[in-house]
Amino acid sequence: MKAVGFTEFGGPEVLQVLELPVPDAGPGEVRIRVSAATVNAVDALQRSGPARSPDARPPFVPGMEAAGVVDQIGAGTDTDLNVGDQVIAIVLADGSHGAYAEQIVVPAESVVRAPHGTSDVQAATLPMNGLTARLALDTLGLAAGQTVAVTGAAGAVGGYAVQLAKADGLRVVADASEQDETLVKELGADIVLRRGAEYPDRVRAEVPEGVDGLLDAASLGALTARAVRDKGRVVTLLGYDGPGERGIVYQPIVVFRYAREHAKLDRLRKQVEDGRITLRVARTFPAEQAAEAHRLLAAGGVRGRLVLTF
Repeated sequence: MKAVGFTEFGGPEVLQVLELPVPDAGPGEVRIRVSAATVNAVDALQRSGPARSPDARPPFVPGMEAAGVVDQIGAGTDTDLNVGDQVIAIVLADGSHGAYAEQIVVPAESVVRAPHGTSDVQAATLPMNGLTARLALDTLGLAAGQTVAVTGAAGAVGGYAVQLAKADGLRVVADASEQDETLVKELGADIVLRRGAEYPDRVRAEVPEGVDGLLDAASLGALTARAVRDKGRVVTLLGYDGPGERGIVYQPIVVFRYAREHAKLDRLRKQVEDGRITLRVARTFPAEQAAEAHRLLAAGGVRGRLVLTF
């Protein structure tokens, strides 16, 4: 089968088309014929060479979410899926196993039907960032009526977080650049403030007591404390776990924790169908042009998702 990956770490140019054996689904697993896989910041980090499993050997295939068709179900697998079903999956990429491939095998718990009425390209944008936003809000543990701040609200995780927070009954104070202000308002934010280092101070001007929790998708780090009330909580995505002040707790999260949370992924599917979540595609690329997609992602400013097609 065709896959896209790399044999040495480096820039986008190391990505190449590979020929790999077709994997078989074992007990508890589902094989998917992939038609769309998204390009994420995590994929770029893996490509540039952070630590991997000590047992992983090249070639390496990145990609953490995909959409396609079920084409094999492992013996004895407990699932309501059937061969031929349109599905989405979150993929824990390791070694030669990643979503940038014509066929992938994943645990049945990591797969749900694609939202009705969506294309594979659209549907592929949901699993990883949708579950990241869900995990972030679950970690904050806020009750309906409380206030959450979201940085990076125009991005993939931030945008889902705004919409999911509103679905949870929260009041949302989000950031945006001037050009993204209309978008973030359309996502449902109650208050939209200019992004940047002064955003926490602007939050305090609007919410003098401070917000109950904050999702830091823009990686403002320690600056976020200024926006949060005493004993509030901040969820971070890139591992920031700085010392709190005034009893504020910083909680780093990784989406791997929710990789087998089947019910939560299926709930996201239903929320797409109900119009509570908007799937945003910025641009598609044939899989062979993955390097160009990685370059565009690195340039920044992408609104919506970059998707590889197979």
